[in-house]
Amino acid sequence: MRPRAVLFDAVGTLIELREPVGTTYAREALAFGVDLPAWRVDDAFRRVHAGAGPMTFPGASRERVAVLEKQWWQNVVRSTFLATDGTARFRDFDGYFERLWSRYAGVEAWRLRAGAGAALHAIRTAGALTGVASNFDQRLPGLLEALEIAMLLDLVWTPADCGAQKPAPAFFRGALAALGTSADDAVYVGDDPEADLEGARAAGLVAIDVGKLATLDELPRTLSAMEEPGR
Repeated sequence: MRPRAVLFDAVGTLIELREPVGTTYAREALAFGVDLPAWRVDDAFRRVHAGAGPMTFPGASRERVAVLEKQWWQNVVRSTFLATDGTARFRDFDGYFERLWSRYAGVEAWRLRAGAGAALHAIRTAGALTGVASNFDQRLPGLLEALEIAMLLDLVWTPADCGAQKPAPAFFRGALAALGTSADDAVYVGDDPEADLEGARAAGLVAIDVGKLATLDELPRTLSAMEEPGR
């Protein structure tokens, strides 16, 4: 296999939600006195999340970044419900948010995408380094461990590690430096056209759109084919 390192996006590439965000938010809100349609909550979340701005805090310590990341998410959740129905009132919003925060840290909310474990194992067996480079927060390493793929990764890289996030070239270059390899020897696998694919290419990596694979089981063959003449 030609690449010395294969980096992956997390959400939408290696892992996926078990159910839509709006479904989880709306169901959990019932215990705190808020009853809203899941589809409306989901629509509001998508709009709020898209406009929330970067979750980056250059110059802050990792401990401080963890606090700021959590505050960032709390603002997103609060704004989601304000955008859904400004009259909704939680009996204990902080308690509600803590329940969500804990849920999205583990396997209750997430699962591996089809073929993820097999692909990682095959790539490592072929001698390449593997890593996840994601705009997720500092809960990601624990989540990947809970999903039982942490042992198949040489690196887990998030904005907390470099003060930048995808699609910034500095984000990708920092991950490559941490792996001890160069863009010429690396591939990035992701699903987002701008943050993942264009961002990786701008940093000099070969980018593979996971959406063009039936499942991640196909990825090792795709990487091997890169060695064939004319590829």
